[in-house]
Amino acid sequence: MERIWLKHYSAGVPADIDPGRYANLIELIETAFKTHAAKPAYKMMGATHTFAQVDEASRALAAYLQGLGLAKGDRVAIMMPNVFQYPVAIAAVLRAGYVAVNINPLYTPRELEHQLKDSGAKAIVIVENFLPTLKEVFDRVPTKHVVLASIGDMFGFVKGLLVNYVVRKKNKIVPLKLPGMVRFNDALAKGRSMSYTPPKVAADDIALLQYTGGTTGVSKGAVLLHRNLVANVLQAEAWYDPALRKVPAGESVHTVCALPLYHIFGFTANLMLSMHKGGVNVLIPNARDIPAVFKELSQHRIHSFPAVNTLFNAMANHADFNSVDWSHLVISVGGGMAVQQATAKLWLDKTHCPICEGYGLSETSPVATCNPTDSKAYTGTIGLPVCSTELKLIDDDGNEVAFGQPGEIAIKGPQVMAGYWQRPDETAKVMTADGFFRTGDVGVVDERGYFKIVDRKKDMILVSGFNVYPNEVEDVLTQMPGILECAAVGVPDEKAGEAVKVVIVKKDPAVTEAQVRAYCEANLTGYKRPKIVEFRTELPKTPVGKILRRELRDKPKA
Repeated sequence: MERIWLKHYSAGVPADIDPGRYANLIELIETAFKTHAAKPAYKMMGATHTFAQVDEASRALAAYLQGLGLAKGDRVAIMMPNVFQYPVAIAAVLRAGYVAVNINPLYTPRELEHQLKDSGAKAIVIVENFLPTLKEVFDRVPTKHVVLASIGDMFGFVKGLLVNYVVRKKNKIVPLKLPGMVRFNDALAKGRSMSYTPPKVAADDIALLQYTGGTTGVSKGAVLLHRNLVANVLQAEAWYDPALRKVPAGESVHTVCALPLYHIFGFTANLMLSMHKGGVNVLIPNARDIPAVFKELSQHRIHSFPAVNTLFNAMANHADFNSVDWSHLVISVGGGMAVQQATAKLWLDKTHCPICEGYGLSETSPVATCNPTDSKAYTGTIGLPVCSTELKLIDDDGNEVAFGQPGEIAIKGPQVMAGYWQRPDETAKVMTADGFFRTGDVGVVDERGYFKIVDRKKDMILVSGFNVYPNEVEDVLTQMPGILECAAVGVPDEKAGEAVKVVIVKKDPAVTEAQVRAYCEANLTGYKRPKIVEFRTELPKTPVGKILRRELRDKPKA
């Protein structure tokens, strides 16, 4: 497809970026440390760490890790929420010449065991809250070096003691020991007395193994090279620039860091982009604790907020919303799942800052498309392909579909992964001969080059031969007064093959099934209307906030 979208870019956004601007991700990080040394980099619970402090701590931890005798390219896992130690750990692992493996700290022992075995991680940096999970599988995994962090480690002695006391009491943490385990602060102290050797790392060396959610089978590690991540940071920088230019000169851009940093959206859009730009990440360890989120944000001037639809929705509907001064907010980016019209409208009404919906995957580092960041309103699309990125719509045989027809979205660009870790068969399934990555998402494109997700191929519901896309049903229902959120799934049906089932969380307890059906009758054609309407107090979600339709299909109501 011709790059018809370029003429609709915001003023000043280039058609292409230079992915060779930095030799590797280490150079990007160390340049940021040097350029922004005195600036604040991370804030949390009244404490602040500057770029210089993160530079010093990560260099010490890198020296400690090198002292363990690991070889260049060995994998080191990081299993922690959004706390001060995460950016130190990720910078240390990369600066030591190793490959970082992000791990969801809420994983079960089974999931953790799979990821540590599959990646071959020889070391792990982990917060003590999650040590019991590691202990359960420790004898069966190749991970024999453990750096154990406590939440309060980087708050200073007195405040650190208090934070650790509160966290340990609240989470009922029982002290545990594992062979080869060292405390985070002890590792830093030891590393400060050791020599650090800068590694020779090429652009095509692996920086990150980013495991996909595993909702379609066994969790696979997307192999992200240094050049993939450097490119995506520069792509995001170019795309964000029209909005960030509105921040007064000399003022550090404060970004809400509610997305988990172990998730690729948070990793690139929060950690790496803010580092590169010299901005501040306001760390939110648990985005599900909405009152705590508001308490933290009320202490800061917020400029940038990347998040998922469920968080925007929960916050905009919360009684504490006005405890935060939203007048400095210049950019809100939605990703990870579809942004729903009702949420976008409410967010715009309350903040006067529209949600710019974007799209990407772990396999694309992740940003592939986004709405222009100087947009005035919600578009209902995933926007335009970002700089240096091509998209096309293809059929099952890999042929481009006719214009105006839905097809599988395929992506090509410098941010696309090298493949799946040690799975050439799975890589072959998703990469085309001409270098495009097949996303598994069905989309359409308009004459301006704006793409719209119709749905995941696997989530599509087939009702009597008609395609029903859950996103459409959900988008309609969330605009109904009294509904907070909902999910649509396909369930077996004797007559139609499949039928539509909707699971709804009410905002107004008085909403009835009859009202829902009447609203659907007025807004959806017959075959798209739900046969089953179910009410629940909450929907199952991933830690990032993406609704797990799979669980609604597979599990009956409790």
